[in-house]
Amino acid sequence: MYTSTGLRYIPNLLTVGRILATPLLLLLLTVESQAGQMSAVFLFVLASLSDYYDGVLARRLGVRSRLGQYLDPLADKILILGTFTTLALQAPELVPWWAVTAIALRDIVVTALRSWAEAHGRTLHTYQVAKAKTMVQIAFLFGLLLLRAATHLSPPFRQGAQWILYESALPGLALAAVVGFTLATGALYVIAPVEEKLDVE
Repeated sequence: MYTSTGLRYIPNLLTVGRILATPLLLLLLTVESQAGQMSAVFLFVLASLSDYYDGVLARRLGVRSRLGQYLDPLADKILILGTFTTLALQAPELVPWWAVTAIALRDIVVTALRSWAEAHGRTLHTYQVAKAKTMVQIAFLFGLLLLRAATHLSPPFRQGAQWILYESALPGLALAAVVGFTLATGALYVIAPVEEKLDVE
C-alpha cells in the first residue's frame, strides 16, 4: 500500500509530541489549584491517547521504522516515569519512592537486555502482557491524577476523593498491584527472552 511522504511521519510526530508535552504536564502537577490539576489530567489523557494512536496509525499506514521503535518506548518511559517521580515528590504518601525505584529498575534491566540483543544483530520480542503493563500503569496514574484533581472541587467530591486517597487502603493496594505486575513482566525478559532478527529498515 502506497503511503504519501507526509502521512508516513504522523506516527513519529505523535510520539515526539508526547515527549514534548510531558514537561508541561509535570509542571502542571506541581500547581496546587483546580485549574492546574484538571489541566494536568487533560494533558495526561491526550498524551496517553497519542501512545495508542501512534501505534494504530503506524500499522494502518504500513510504516515501521527503527526510529519509531526507539522513540515510542522512550516516550512511554518519559511520560510514565516522569509522572511517577513528580507524584513521589509531591505526594510521597501516595507514591513512595520504593515504587518508583522498582518501576525504574525494571525498565533499566529490560532496556539493557534490548541493547545487548541489538548489539548482536537481534531484537527482543515484545510480550503482549508487557504491552498491557503500560496500560495498567497509565490507568493507575489517571485514577490518581483524577482523584487529586477532585480534592480541589466542591463537596461532596472533595471529601470523597480525600477519603479514597488518604483514609482508604485503595491507592496502596492498587500501587502494589501495579508494581508487582510491572516486575513480573520484566522477569519474562530475564527468564525467557525471545529474540528476533532485525528486519526494520
